[in-house]
Amino acid sequence: MDSNVRPDSMQRITTEALASAFIDEQVAAIKEQVGDKKVLLALSGGVDSSVVAALLIKAIGKQLVCVHVNHGLLRKGEPEQVIEVFRNQMDANLIYVDAVDRFLDRLAGVAEPEKKRKIIGDEFIRVFEEEARKLEGIRFLAQGTIYPDILESKDGVKAHHNVGGMPEEFDFELVEPVKLLFKDEVRVVGKTLGLPDNMVYRQPFPGPGLGVRCLGAITRERLECVRESDAILREEFAKNGLQGKVWQYFTAIPDIKSVGVKDGKRYEGYPVIIRAINTKDAMTATVENVPFELLQHITDRITHEVEGVNRVLYDLTPKPIGTIEWE
Repeated sequence: MDSNVRPDSMQRITTEALASAFIDEQVAAIKEQVGDKKVLLALSGGVDSSVVAALLIKAIGKQLVCVHVNHGLLRKGEPEQVIEVFRNQMDANLIYVDAVDRFLDRLAGVAEPEKKRKIIGDEFIRVFEEEARKLEGIRFLAQGTIYPDILESKDGVKAHHNVGGMPEEFDFELVEPVKLLFKDEVRVVGKTLGLPDNMVYRQPFPGPGLGVRCLGAITRERLECVRESDAILREEFAKNGLQGKVWQYFTAIPDIKSVGVKDGKRYEGYPVIIRAINTKDAMTATVENVPFELLQHITDRITHEVEGVNRVLYDLTPKPIGTIEWE
């Protein structure tokens, strides 16, 4: 049987009891697979990697080495939050790596989405390689792969964000305890593991981060526009009761400018695209009906507070035909 195919008989995890049974099963499987060796995990702070971290900590404790890579493509305040939650609150074995310049330098001038994904994935592998060389006893690489990742990679929709290749001398074996789960199931497991709500119900975030929301070739200018506009959107959704209601919402910025007027003068700026969708399994999605007055208020804030932006657009496309992300 293909280990990457979810069995038809596998029950959907919707309750604490079902999640507990899954956790017990995976803890035993992890212990059997890992033994007394160490495991390296890319800890982004998102739902998937956080749940994998909690599972591994429950199974093997300090044998898990969490590596948080700041590649410059994270949302505003995320590196600080990861350190606070995992190192300070959960006492995880956490290594922080500032790799902003090396990622952005490699991505300079690269516009094709799949090339960007592969460069980001490859650079992640290189960072892990460097960290692994500093450690002894690392034999496994843990990943927060979930089932939609596998399905969309198989169907050619996008490159698997976890795909990469470690040097042969490492020969790391993969540990992917939630790879047959859908996002809603991962959340139930996370809640049952005792992770805080602001982590369990945190919005999904693509492996390449803002790299696939800064459309086309990434520039530091547009990257900051995405980061700041996204922070405003998240702040306003939280203030207006949409934080727990809407499954995923974010901004994206294409590599185009349009003419506008600022301080009575001609002003060319970037458009910000707002995406707000609802879904249960990330395979289909509907567009959230955001109140028009709120969209006007968000538009006013973004166009006045984010330097370089002069328009705000709202994406009305469901999935299918559009994917959740623009790239």
